[in-house]
Amino acid sequence: MRIQRIFTCNAVLLAMAFAGPAAAWEPSKTVEFVIPAGQGGGADQMARFTQGVVAKHNLMAQSIVPINKSGGAGAEGFLDVKASKGDEHKIIITLSNLFTTPLATGVPFNWKDLTPVAMLALDNFVLWVNSETPYKSPKDYLDAAKKAGPGKFNMGGTGAKQEDQIITVAIEKAAGVKFTYVPFKGGGAVATQLVGNHVNSTVNNPIEAVAHWRSGKLRPLCVFEKQRMPYKNKVTETMAWGDIPTCREAGIPMDYLMLRGIFMPAGVSQDVVNFYIEFFKKVRGTAEWKKLMEDGAFNQSFMTGKEYADWVANAENVHRELMREAGFLAKK
Repeated sequence: MRIQRIFTCNAVLLAMAFAGPAAAWEPSKTVEFVIPAGQGGGADQMARFTQGVVAKHNLMAQSIVPINKSGGAGAEGFLDVKASKGDEHKIIITLSNLFTTPLATGVPFNWKDLTPVAMLALDNFVLWVNSETPYKSPKDYLDAAKKAGPGKFNMGGTGAKQEDQIITVAIEKAAGVKFTYVPFKGGGAVATQLVGNHVNSTVNNPIEAVAHWRSGKLRPLCVFEKQRMPYKNKVTETMAWGDIPTCREAGIPMDYLMLRGIFMPAGVSQDVVNFYIEFFKKVRGTAEWKKLMEDGAFNQSFMTGKEYADWVANAENVHRELMREAGFLAKK
């Protein structure tokens, strides 16, 4: 009996040795990529770009399917992911409506209802006008808006009481002007409306307006970052992203960067989170991603873990204060 037990024990150890370590987690079915915004905007473009890169370079055994859930200023998407606790095959790309939507509407959602995965980048905002107008600087434009009178000039932006309107209010306070703010469903529509001269200006992300700038339809006046963007390659015949002055240089004392980050439902294991962190590192390592970052003039910050969660917590506090100053907080 003793010999049999020794034989059995050795057989088990031998089987374990051949089995090797347990395989790391990876998706076993299609991954749903929720976009809490409309089609054509920065979040939509980044999610669909990721889908294409995954397919081209076989970065994942399973496919990724982007799904727009923009209802209620993105609340539809956030509540869907909140309700999908433990779903390992669902991720969501976030923008500032991660904070602004619950703060402005009181919808029962907070970023802490989700699992932070990674900051992919930070997105800039640029003050744009139609290139047919005579305005060559923020001062030219703001002086004309002030001369026209309160509400005579329109500012187009994505959604109401979100980042675009928060920036608009800050411009108004800094320059002593008053715009009529016109909300649209997504950044793509915002840029199109400015091209058609249906609004006087926008505060759009670079990636949402770059094609129209390159084609000569739009003109950038200033960027809402503390320093000029680092990109030196010419976008048009005469200008690079780095040639656009900061709005602070132009007398508008405000800077603003928007999160492009990934979250998951609550209740997923760290192994699952680690898989998506490594997956997005692979995405960020592609030549296509590097081109996207320059074409869209992104701030290429990347964070995971506690650093990312701490950044998000601080950003929530900043947005709460900005929205309080603008009078956008939901009444309790």
